[in-house]
Amino acid sequence: MRAISVSRDIVAAPRQIFAVLRDPARHAELDGSGMLRGRPQGPSPLGPGDRFSMGMAQGRIAYRSVNVVVEYEKDRLIAWETWGEFRGRRLVGGQRWRYELTPVDGTEGTDGVDGTDGTEGGGTTRVTHTYDWSRARLPRLIVELPGYPRRMGPAMTTTLERLASAVRD
Repeated sequence: MRAISVSRDIVAAPRQIFAVLRDPARHAELDGSGMLRGRPQGPSPLGPGDRFSMGMAQGRIAYRSVNVVVEYEKDRLIAWETWGEFRGRRLVGGQRWRYELTPVDGTEGTDGVDGTDGTEGGGTTRVTHTYDWSRARLPRLIVELPGYPRRMGPAMTTTLERLASAVRD
């Protein structure tokens, strides 16, 4: 299996978390890998099939990634596939970034009523963040040899910590 997932319970309703994840302008703020540089181009908020690009850097090499929303279920699931393109041709990429939101305390948190924990909409949501490189072009060369699978778990844990802070603020 060419995927790694981390989960965290966040005290917020799924819709609150989903609103942050749908906003590409917030992605660099959340990024635990240190690779996102922001300056998104494309629609906001994101919806099914939307295409957006993001400023990125690996070491001293700056570039833009091209991303397409490939999975989308309002307040439950969003995933995008990322590509490196040159003149409209996909050269590298195919990795998928996925966020799945699951209420864990029996409350859906979508009615706008305050929850018992005092959060708007109430509830706690388990967020499962997955980095999936099973569809990547040249996965051994582009993903595995540079060591991304080993580094992504800790980076994704940091991303979820930042997401929890973002919905709390």
